[in-house]
Amino acid sequence: MRRNLWPVWLWLAGLAFCAALTARAHYRTDMGDFLPKAHSLGQVALEAQVSGGGAAKLLLAGIDHAPAPVLEALNKNLASRLRQSPDFEAVLNGDDSSLAETQNFIWKNRYLLSAGTTPQCFSVAGLHAALENGLALLGSDLGGVAAQTLPADPTGAALGLAQSLGSANANGPRTENGVWVSPTGQATLLLLRTKAPGFDLDAQQRAQTILTQAFAAARATIPGAANARLRMTGPGVFAVQTRDITKRDVTRLSLLASAGAVLFLLLAYRSPLALGLGLLPVISGALAGIAAVSLAFGFVHAITLGFGITLIGEALDYSVYLLTQTQREDSAKVAMARIWPTLRLGALTSIAGFAAMLGSSFTGFAQLGLFSIAGLVTAALVTRFVLPMLLPDGFFAPGAMAIGAPLRGIRHHQGLARMGLGGLAVLALFSLALHRGELWQTNLLSLSPLPPATQALDKTLRAELGITTPRFFLAWRAGNEQGALGISETLSPILSDLAAKGEIGGFSLPSQILPSQAAQQARRAALPDDATLRARFAAASSGLPYQANAFAPFFQDVAAARKAPLLTAARLPPPLALRLHAMLSQTKTGWVVLAPLSAVNGAAALQAALPPGVKLVDLNLQSTLLLRLFQHEATALALCGGVAILLILALFLRSWRQVARVALPLLAAVMVCAAALIAGGGKLSIFMVAGFLLTIAVGSNYCLFFARHELDKAVRERALASIMLANLCTVAAYGLLSLSSIPVLHDIGETVALGTFLCLLFGVAFAAPVETQET
Repeated sequence: MRRNLWPVWLWLAGLAFCAALTARAHYRTDMGDFLPKAHSLGQVALEAQVSGGGAAKLLLAGIDHAPAPVLEALNKNLASRLRQSPDFEAVLNGDDSSLAETQNFIWKNRYLLSAGTTPQCFSVAGLHAALENGLALLGSDLGGVAAQTLPADPTGAALGLAQSLGSANANGPRTENGVWVSPTGQATLLLLRTKAPGFDLDAQQRAQTILTQAFAAARATIPGAANARLRMTGPGVFAVQTRDITKRDVTRLSLLASAGAVLFLLLAYRSPLALGLGLLPVISGALAGIAAVSLAFGFVHAITLGFGITLIGEALDYSVYLLTQTQREDSAKVAMARIWPTLRLGALTSIAGFAAMLGSSFTGFAQLGLFSIAGLVTAALVTRFVLPMLLPDGFFAPGAMAIGAPLRGIRHHQGLARMGLGGLAVLALFSLALHRGELWQTNLLSLSPLPPATQALDKTLRAELGITTPRFFLAWRAGNEQGALGISETLSPILSDLAAKGEIGGFSLPSQILPSQAAQQARRAALPDDATLRARFAAASSGLPYQANAFAPFFQDVAAARKAPLLTAARLPPPLALRLHAMLSQTKTGWVVLAPLSAVNGAAALQAALPPGVKLVDLNLQSTLLLRLFQHEATALALCGGVAILLILALFLRSWRQVARVALPLLAAVMVCAAALIAGGGKLSIFMVAGFLLTIAVGSNYCLFFARHELDKAVRERALASIMLANLCTVAAYGLLSLSSIPVLHDIGETVALGTFLCLLFGVAFAAPVETQET
């Protein structure tokens, strides 16, 4: 009889379409997709800095393992080379030229930068008070400095700016012989700012390569530098390392998982043709998953791609059930007709579990959910409509029966197995109920795939460079840059008053570095014309012991300031630009500011004094809230997925006894798995919650097959073999995920590998006895 091959042609067309989308898809490795999304203003500001703000462009470098003179020469040589590269916007190492550039900028633009540039300051009374203060300074320990600056700056604008801007650098690195050195003197330091944004990983990697090559070239030209070492860190370094780790783990684990699955299937099928056909649902599902994610999100995360490893364990189950349960005397179509109701119900429960992930506010987890759903639907349909047409007549898996032997042994000793596993479940329940201490992982660094040594290096270099991470910030947003700077200027007197009262130790604001255009225009307007200034100055200096012609530089500078263009961020010297962009960031919806505070003693009083729209941000609290948010969300989604699975089981099984026979082993397996994960002081991570949901979704397939009433012994034996083989593939795939250094892959892999194996044990132990099934 002629076969109707339309499902095969339709499958091939869909496969070609998905392959084309996969080839054109955009892939990325930003771990922010697997971190909690910002909800509060403080979280938005933090996210803006991490993802695309000035902080994301920083590179911190240290040179050590050489004598001090060699380290100094290396530092200067390296800085000189890097300043010639267009990939770096700023290269700071404490040299005199960088310091002189900043000092000259502040001096030249002191009247536009200083909040003290007011009409009162340039009145006769204001000028007289400034001149009297100058006399006092000349007679003090600062007399030498005052004698140099007073003729050009009798109002003290530059001195005030030096005090306000210099206070933020109080903890900066020590300078020796024109370079920054560590507190121990055993390393010299550099602070770099890349031209490319932090999310452009290719450009970040290129900048890091340029840095490494420049250091190698500098080391080759300086005697005694052969053993010198360059260490670098920063957000860009972290991002590139994370991408490399992700690619390495995904590639390595995919190959290992594929090899493991091929080995198990060859043992069961003993046919390369059957092996190839059995992999078709997996390949089809993976391509469909990538295509669906690419269409829905516009990109595919590398971890989502790595999650395709799990399809080897989940989607492969469907072809395993068909190929293993096909008997010599039956055709594949007959076997499919027999197992399809159970396979379909198992697929629906798995899809219900994964569907809960679509509700996640975390882009990465929503991608995992969509990828899995599209992949499993495709794998199930290919198994149902395509594989039976491609399998040759008379096919059966000769090695499958031996694989099912362990399950047959448990079935023959079911009473003993129930006692042991039941006791284990009760013990796990008491362990969880009586657990003392923190159950959840609350350290945000636990989500990072970077090794502790890398995190320690970053902490060390930041401390040596004086880059501290304050606990408290002020956060606000505005529609444009000028609006953000205007709010900053309204905060300055409020914070100064709080600092005077001891409520805060200090503060930094972006308007201290770059005043708003309106403020600059007002300050420029406060500068009198030359004739008026000279007349007022003559009246103000009357009776004071100053020479009449000593202040000619002052008149020249004021006249120049009246005509000078307004300052912009692009005109700032690198040190000031770094500080500005560390506070002020542009997002898709506007501008956000994160202004640091020090020594906050009264948070309640501080918040009460702030104008509307400005929030006090506690960095420690925000980190904790982010994790708690995800914990609550993941738990809620897991419960929704579990309820959806129960409803589907109840709808199709139409017997609460049968539903309990499927659901209770799953619950017991999850309890034992959770107890095992926290044994010995371990903690549950936010990713393990998703792992529990996946355990229920995958394990429900086993329990459904155990719950079937197979009257034929041969059919029942082959069903046990198919379940055992499917579990071996699943445990192997997820077990390999647990070897990953990426927390999301490791935690999900560890949880699902252990959980699905426990589902197998509890499912077979608490399945209906064979005698009950036969009656």
